[in-house]
Amino acid sequence: MNAEGSSLRASRGESAVRFRFAPSPTGALHIGNARTALFSFLWARRLGGHFILRIEDTDRGRYDPESESALLDDLHWLGLDWDEGPDRGGPFGPYRQSERAGLYARALEELVARDRAYPCFCTPEDLARRRAEDLARGRPPRYDGRCRLLPPEEVRRRLEEGALAAWRFRLVEGPPLVFDDLVYGPHSVARSLLDDFVLARADGTPTFLFANALDDASMGITHVVRGVDHLDNTPRQLLLFEAWGRPPPAYAHLPLVHGLDDTPLAKREGTGRLASYRSRALRPEALRAYLLHLGHTPTHEEGLLGEAAGTLFNPARLGRAPAHFDETQLRLWQERALALLDPPSFRRWLGGVLDRPPDDLLLVQRAEALRTVSVWAEDARAWWAILDDPPLPPRGWVPEDDFRTVMGAAVALDPEDEFHDFVHALAARTGRRGRALYLPLRLALTGRTEGPELATLWPVFPPQRRRALLARALASLSTDA
Repeated sequence: MNAEGSSLRASRGESAVRFRFAPSPTGALHIGNARTALFSFLWARRLGGHFILRIEDTDRGRYDPESESALLDDLHWLGLDWDEGPDRGGPFGPYRQSERAGLYARALEELVARDRAYPCFCTPEDLARRRAEDLARGRPPRYDGRCRLLPPEEVRRRLEEGALAAWRFRLVEGPPLVFDDLVYGPHSVARSLLDDFVLARADGTPTFLFANALDDASMGITHVVRGVDHLDNTPRQLLLFEAWGRPPPAYAHLPLVHGLDDTPLAKREGTGRLASYRSRALRPEALRAYLLHLGHTPTHEEGLLGEAAGTLFNPARLGRAPAHFDETQLRLWQERALALLDPPSFRRWLGGVLDRPPDDLLLVQRAEALRTVSVWAEDARAWWAILDDPPLPPRGWVPEDDFRTVMGAAVALDPEDEFHDFVHALAARTGRRGRALYLPLRLALTGRTEGPELATLWPVFPPQRRRALLARALASLSTDA
């Protein structure tokens, strides 16, 4: 067993490490979420531990049941297999926060009973005004703690009268909060820099800080992998673990994934959404390989698209600089993944794109030609349409004399000839070679200057269709440009 997880397990008296991925179903899964999930999964498997899926759905105003279903589907598609979760249960369920309200209420009551939580009657307007005042004076906005000083009899009276109150954690004096982040290294935060943060809102719903930490504690989570935007939450959650007398998990904060404009990907703005790339027929192994390059350097490149790609993940090779999502790089991995597919597998991929069975005769005839030009679904569909109805060849790409000479000779040759025999005879008749010979043929057959290898295109068209396309191209020279 790897040393990196053994000491933590030993300190807890546990037999296995436990990682979790805890998304909020309020929008589509994007590249950054997917990377966090993948790294958590691979890290857990590297240490021989468990990977847990937990749905954090306490924000019912933004909760979207369709997002939850899509999220599970995306994670399965990516190749992740969790040991416990909302769809399969486990010893620490329920695995949806909306079903754990009783647990949060009891934990809050215990903190209140121990004077580690108190009601706060400040209205949102009061808090906003004080925050503005702090900012105007150049101070970091912090709760001033006025409700923690209220006399007990006044607190009791207000609660009995039905006054709305949030519940705040009561900080106590103590040494700095020290933790060693597994990516960013040692941290030490003085308690005086923190304020009494909210545990539960006035409507009784728990905050992220409270529910997230309590779930990690009650589910025995040993490792938390999440974005660096949560780094400031860690000291407050350490305070909760301290109050509960529970060892906190080890935290690994990943650098955020940015777009090429250097702004973080946002899951509800559509940038980098998995759903959009899945609709374009992205291969999951291509995405996994690319994700292993976002804020992480694989141990080597060979095998990244194979079944053993997960073994190339090494937490010691996680970086601290923001990663940048570049669709051009993702496209390269998609090209490599498709190139590795055997012919039947490629036909299955292509059939899925075109909504045709993989043994469809026309698809089988065209698959080899389409293979080199189909990276995304839109590429395959566009070329399928071209093969169905090639556009007229555009003017200007080949000198007209060359085009007329090649087409005039081509229509006189036997269209049933094999491609190499046909072009050999065509070269002999015209004296043309290279671009002057091949580009006119490509333009005549597809109306495009680039595309599949001509040798793979030739058998796609029946002999009489070839002759008709060559004759049409020759006839087009007599029309107005």
